[in-house]
Amino acid sequence: MVSVETRDSERAYGELVELLVSGAISEDQSLSERSLAEKLNLGRTPIREAIKTLIRDGVFESHATRGTVLKPMSLSDLQDLYEIRFAIEGLAAFLAAERGQVEELQPYVNFFEQTLKKRSSCDVSKVHDRGIDFHFEVIRLAGNRRLLEMYRPFRLKFRIPFAIVGKKNPERVLAAVSEHLEIANALIARKADLARSLICDHLQKGLDYRTGMLLKRSSYVTPQAGNNKKKSKTKALKSKT
Repeated sequence: MVSVETRDSERAYGELVELLVSGAISEDQSLSERSLAEKLNLGRTPIREAIKTLIRDGVFESHATRGTVLKPMSLSDLQDLYEIRFAIEGLAAFLAAERGQVEELQPYVNFFEQTLKKRSSCDVSKVHDRGIDFHFEVIRLAGNRRLLEMYRPFRLKFRIPFAIVGKKNPERVLAAVSEHLEIANALIARKADLARSLICDHLQKGLDYRTGMLLKRSSYVTPQAGNNKKKSKTKALKSKT
């Protein structure tokens, strides 16, 4: 049986992640266990444990003078995450097209088509979240349990830094809808090579967009020598996926 302490720690972790994704915790904000405990109606111990876990995950960092703060994202961090996505999601799209129950993607196709017909009135946050679900569904349809197990922990790691890099830009979200629709149609048509190519192209556009957002931020972390070559390496990896 799961203990109350474990449940509270898991809840605290989930609540902190939601605060991060919503933008309620900024990079210049020092975390207060007491304030967070009051805000989330939890004890300070589960909050402390959740913060420790997020420090281990590389989301927060602890300073002697500043306390615990959100760790700034570097260009290298962003590119590292996308390299993983190219490998996992490119393979998943190929496998899903070849053997997955791709007809289950039809509700996504319908949603994407309706969204593009009502661009001016769509709920950007809802559309963005539906896109996140679509990526996970492609992984699931690949029918590879190990691949799914590899992707699950990264799903959270993707959400946090992407939310930190920039808020949901309506133009980029709608452009992603068109890309998702193309991917879904290729999957349903069982065009495995095309599906893999389209999802990698989509990921590259996301990387390019977030790289631009990151470079505009005053808190941008300058990469170490040699990291400026990573973008070309990322594109090379994508082309081989």
